[in-house]
Amino acid sequence: MSDDVVIALDVGGTGMKCALVRPDGMVHYAERNPTLAARGPEAVTANILDIAAGLAERARADGLVPVAAGVAVPGVVDEDAGIAVWSSNVGFRDVPLRDLVSERLDLPAVLGHDVRVGGVAEARLGAGRDQRHVLFIAIGTGIAAAHVVDGRAFAGAHGAAGEVGHIIVRPGGRECGCGARGCLESVASASAIGRRYAELSGIAGAAAFDVAARAAAGEALATAVWKDALEALADGLLTAQALYDAGIVVLGGGLAEAGEALLAPLRVALAGRITFHRLPLLTRAALGDNAGCLGAALLALDSLEQPS
Repeated sequence: MSDDVVIALDVGGTGMKCALVRPDGMVHYAERNPTLAARGPEAVTANILDIAAGLAERARADGLVPVAAGVAVPGVVDEDAGIAVWSSNVGFRDVPLRDLVSERLDLPAVLGHDVRVGGVAEARLGAGRDQRHVLFIAIGTGIAAAHVVDGRAFAGAHGAAGEVGHIIVRPGGRECGCGARGCLESVASASAIGRRYAELSGIAGAAAFDVAARAAAGEALATAVWKDALEALADGLLTAQALYDAGIVVLGGGLAEAGEALLAPLRVALAGRITFHRLPLLTRAALGDNAGCLGAALLALDSLEQPS
């Protein structure tokens, strides 16, 4: 019905993007709230429930009918069971978040992985909307991907599909947060690029965007750090393309803000590595940091169409 809306929350390490979304994908209302992760996982859970309840009240005050809720969280997510299994960002350990939200709102609820739902949104509404086979890669503090075919993302047998950040691209290289060495994430994530430049330059607090800007201005050190990261990304993308055979690769996350300074040389580097595989289109995400919230809404809308 035209008065129906779903409640959507995209929970990040520091903030939450929240919205009321109509069945046609139009956002009726949006707001942002702090996650309160420093207060612990119980506080985060209570905060999510309070914000979801507030959105339901807002919908009713606007003459709308909330019909379902979708919540996206980082980490390892058991989507079938509706459990936030593990997250280093917000401290979740086996939190039955779907059922908690459903009980608080007295509405159907679904739980999804933040990158996977972001990939679904980009595939249906954003940069990949004209392609059947979409690989969405978010490059920020870490690197993760979503493989989306015909608008549906695949979580894998254990909810951990798409961890392209942990492809080993530099065997024996820098230690990754996962415990392995030489992972793509340890070399080419936005945080890794900033950290490497800071180590070599002595400039504390350098960010990947600063490195890209300094490289564009011709600084030799920044150019070297940026080139190393792009070469590692190209190696990771080559492996990803061998596995997924995507028609389009959509890059999101903070590093994608570099635009063509990232995409243009990355296209050249990937093309130089491709042998028998088809070269995918390579583009920047279109929905920005709204993708996760829109994806959570799509997840909720999809759930209403499935037989109970």
